[in-house]
This record gives sequence, structure tokens and C-alpha cells, in this order.
Amino acid sequence: MAEVTFPLPDLGEGLISATVLEWLVAEGDWVERNAPLLELETTKSAVEIPSPQSGRVAKLHVADGEELSVGDPLVTFTVDDDQAGIVGTVPQEEKPKRRVRLSLPED
Repeated sequence: MAEVTFPLPDLGEGLISATVLEWLVAEGDWVERNAPLLELETTKSAVEIPSPQSGRVAKLHVADGEELSVGDPLVTFTVDDDQAGIVGTVPQEEKPKRRVRLSLPED
């Protein structure tokens, strides 16, 4: 098993911090990828943050009502070793392949 920490993401528009309104999960809960994790309030709006991956919630780093900055630890998940790391895949560079070979008509 591996532990993966999810930091507060950059929510855009120059926002540098957010306040936790409400956690929608608790330590020990199993969450699926894209399931709602928590509600945050920024200076511009209230947003719901989805889980970046499936796993068991090992630790909530901030409590309801606390403020944190972009990049600060938000939640730590315990995941299977093969699920730890980058979500998604990195495309491999391949030499372009010809699909059709054109030839001129013979007269």
C-alpha cells in the first residue's frame, strides 16, 4: 500500500487560498475517483472538489472552517501500489505512420 497526498489545486483566476466549508468524507472512508470530497469557499465562489483517484482516506489535513493556500496538503489517500503516481497516461512520442500511399495514374 502507498500513501498519496492531494494538495489544494490552483482554482484559477488568481486565487491563492480557500476555506474548507465542509468535508463530504471522513478518515477511513473509501472514495471513488471523481466522487465529491469537500466544499471549498474562495473569494469568488463556493466549489465542490472531486477526488483525484480511488482510495481510502488516511488523513484530512485541515478541518472545517480552516483556510489553506494553493499547494498545501488537503487529504492523504492510501492506495494500492499499482494505483499510486500520476493519474492517466503520458503519451509516447512515435514517428508518424503513413496510412495511404498515393501513386500517380499511369497513362
